[in-house]
Amino acid sequence: MNFQNKLLAGLVAASSLAGGAALATGSGLKAEPLPQHKVPVSPDGNLVVGLCDGVTSMEVVGVKDGGSMTRDQAQAVSTALMAEWRRKNPDANWDDVPLPSRAVAQTAKPPPSPDPKGPRSPPAVDGTPQKPSAGGSVKSGGQNAAAGASEVAAKKDAHLQTGHTYGAFSERDEKIWADSTQAFVEEGNRVFHDAAALGGTIAVSCDMCHPDAANTHPETYPKYQVQLGRVAMLRDMINWCIQNPVRGKPLADDDPKMKAMEAYIYARRKGVPLEFGKH
Repeated sequence: MNFQNKLLAGLVAASSLAGGAALATGSGLKAEPLPQHKVPVSPDGNLVVGLCDGVTSMEVVGVKDGGSMTRDQAQAVSTALMAEWRRKNPDANWDDVPLPSRAVAQTAKPPPSPDPKGPRSPPAVDGTPQKPSAGGSVKSGGQNAAAGASEVAAKKDAHLQTGHTYGAFSERDEKIWADSTQAFVEEGNRVFHDAAALGGTIAVSCDMCHPDAANTHPETYPKYQVQLGRVAMLRDMINWCIQNPVRGKPLADDDPKMKAMEAYIYARRKGVPLEFGKH
């Protein structure tokens, strides 16, 4: 076999191996851009706003295409669009009011009363009593609980989490975790209600059709969405609404605004059982 034939044979073999590897490891799944629904064109050049169902729309007289409404106008248009959708879908299961959520409407709690016996540390793993610690009460879990307790005491005045994930943590740690989570949810609440933060161009924000995240049903995702023509996650539907009714640009999956809005929506459905795929 001459050099040219050897080279050709080598290329064919390499191609076959690559193709076999692709067949063996390829999942067949690929990222697809979200579809955009087309709204009717106004003969007078006015703005036309479409609902997230991809069908219902309304012309805004007095606002030209490419312009923006006021927030009051945007709310009035959103309310009218939702009324029209409900008229056409009288049997649809729409939740007007989401379940109460402590994560959103959380009231400040007074600090716990001090223990009259003073702070105590948990016993060591082998059951040997420990000397009381000055670091406050410590909650234990896992084999490193006792070792973590001394570190909690040593860092009791630090402005960082002091415990170990699977070792020991204090009530102060729990307060840090709760406050951090609450701040994350509140940021999602802010973005959800702010057209500019969403990147919208016509003053429409998510809350105008979904007040307090009503009828978002995050517990039912993933599920097939007719508007998208495929199985979707909650973030896909958030982006669908941003791209269509809000007239903004989709957010990346790891965008802090996307994460915060997901946290806010899930917080509003706290206590609801997961039931993916439900319609």
